[in-house]
Amino acid sequence: AMAFDRYIAICNPLHYSSILTVSIIIRIGLTILGRSFFFITPPIIRLRLFHYCHPHILSHSFCLHQDLLRLACSDIRFNSYYALMLVICTLMVDAILILFSYVLILKSVLAIASQEEQHKSFQTCISHVCAVLVFYIPIISLTMVHRFGKHLSPVVHVLMGNIYILFPPLMNPIIYSVKTQQIRTRILRVFSLKRN
Repeated sequence: AMAFDRYIAICNPLHYSSILTVSIIIRIGLTILGRSFFFITPPIIRLRLFHYCHPHILSHSFCLHQDLLRLACSDIRFNSYYALMLVICTLMVDAILILFSYVLILKSVLAIASQEEQHKSFQTCISHVCAVLVFYIPIISLTMVHRFGKHLSPVVHVLMGNIYILFPPLMNPIIYSVKTQQIRTRILRVFSLKRN
């Protein structure tokens, strides 16, 4: 949705308000919520049906799906494969849509004659790219650690889980505030004073 917003803002700036009307934004939001609900509901329903015979102690500070699967004595293959396919499919679909919109943005920006306008257009997109990376890198890392890092210390699993939960919301305000000229100037001034 953010990539689509950036695409409209850069490639069709004069039609932005007529394309992204309130009803379109509500539909996009409902589609995102519906997609999340549709994809997440099946494994949650299955988790409620499992028989749990291992100690009921979670290793994470939140209820992580893979952590609950370790406690189950039932057949967990569906949940295990479903979770892996869900991460792969949603990440691939999202990555393809984001990449496609940025290819169109790049094509449009490179057609702009003025380098100053090109720079301004790229600055508009950089915060979104950073937000996407801040969200996807921890989730991909957490998935890889839980799938292929069985030999790793439990501390690594807990650390990756906490990074996945805490890092994106911690970084988002920083990413979007550094984009503001006044805040950026103030941060640079603070760091330059510390060097002196």
